[in-house]
Amino acid sequence: MTSSTRPPGRPRSSVEAEVFAATLRTIHDLGYTRATVERIAAATGIAKTTIYRRWPTKGALVTACLVDTFEPLSFGVDSREEDIAAAVRYGARQLAEPGVAAAFAGVFTDAIGDPGLRELLTTQLQDPYRQALMESLGLPEQRVLFVIDVVIGTLLHRMGITGEPMVSDDVDTLIAMLQHELR
Repeated sequence: MTSSTRPPGRPRSSVEAEVFAATLRTIHDLGYTRATVERIAAATGIAKTTIYRRWPTKGALVTACLVDTFEPLSFGVDSREEDIAAAVRYGARQLAEPGVAAAFAGVFTDAIGDPGLRELLTTQLQDPYRQALMESLGLPEQRVLFVIDVVIGTLLHRMGITGEPMVSDDVDTLIAMLQHELR
């Protein structure tokens, strides 16, 4: 194959972008449980086998979708307080996107009884943020895991109870509480 010849089919990034968008749309429209791989495939016009070749389970697909949604955090030389605020606001913005909170909550629920999915969520989704926050905040691992639990748990709880993202005043209060506790 020459450098100007590409393999047959859609480019990989195109397939991923289409599948991830359809995944979030389907979860938003139907809920996590009813958003099957078959329905996601139908929404994209991409063969179900193509999806399963890349992501062997719905949990793996949703995890990949969330990893794509929550791009890696990068911190500047800001203060610890500014880094905490930036991380919380970023999480709140991303979870407010249609389908994202439901995808998060659904895959977390599935992971309770699935050690393989828990491992996937830990290594692919949580670990990059844990490492970035440990470096930026200069906190030990258990303290950073607590911060992640408090932020994601609080934001997901609000979405689950009200169906709406947390309002900015409440996000600011959450930030202030964390900044005070982590001094």
